[in-house]
Amino acid sequence: MKILVIGAGGVGIGLAASVASQGAEVSIYARGETAKAIKENGIKRTGLFRHYEIKDIPVYETYSEIPKGIFDYIFVATKTTANKDIAENLNAHSEILKEDTKIIIFQNGFGNDAEYLKHFNNVFCARVITGFQRPERHISEVTVYTEPLLLGTLQEDDPNQLKEIADLITKSGIQCEISDEVDKYLWAKMLYNCTLNPLGAILDVTYGQLTENPYTLEIMDNIINEIFEVIKASPYETLWQTPDEYREIFYKKLVPDTYNHYSSTHQDIKRKIKTEIDSLNGKVIELGNANNVNVDTNKIIYNLIKAIESTF
Repeated sequence: MKILVIGAGGVGIGLAASVASQGAEVSIYARGETAKAIKENGIKRTGLFRHYEIKDIPVYETYSEIPKGIFDYIFVATKTTANKDIAENLNAHSEILKEDTKIIIFQNGFGNDAEYLKHFNNVFCARVITGFQRPERHISEVTVYTEPLLLGTLQEDDPNQLKEIADLITKSGIQCEISDEVDKYLWAKMLYNCTLNPLGAILDVTYGQLTENPYTLEIMDNIINEIFEVIKASPYETLWQTPDEYREIFYKKLVPDTYNHYSSTHQDIKRKIKTEIDSLNGKVIELGNANNVNVDTNKIIYNLIKAIESTF
């Protein structure tokens, strides 16, 4: 099995090491210092579960260097802000893909398959809530695990096509499963990320600290209410029937388990790079506008992040 991983952050390197450890032939698209580090050192997966070190990983810094017509899978593990560029580059270099190459998107947010579906079939999505960090450019550290990775599709395709990938990741020590309801789980993650990520970044606090302030509690409750109204008005579903049902697990289980965590949006703001806000609260706003749902709180949070980004 031949796999191309686009994106060499914590998730990309972690996934690459996972499947390579089980015999898959993995190549990585990376650039600059990251490409240099992987060429010199290979890749490592450390932290929770088994540790792996994989040497001699092919690394490509331009799309024109990538071998033609050999990849069974392409994993996209970049920030969502890169999706348009990646989809257009893959289309411009479509000889990279075989007729049946499958693209799997390992990202935050919802609807990230849209840019790829403009050009390709066989586009799938993953729900990733395992925590991966990159302490060095060629190393991925598994820091948090709460539930299995889930692979599925927002289209009509059969997700069981991905069973061989799920089995490889599971054999590497990280449980990975197939789901025919991946949309429900992606919206579960959206509820969590949209409520915590931007607000924690704006206020420069951890997830847990957000729950200790009555003013932020009111904001978070409103975000959750609006997202449930959007889901109700759209063709999608999630795992809970009401906002109160979700808040019960959100405040008593999900946030306490990640009390000291700073969001990826917070990290992006600190590094002065564009965030994934368009795939998070921005997606809620898009669906709210399309379905005539009031999403004013999400709009305020979105606008504040965009205002911060405009200073970079």
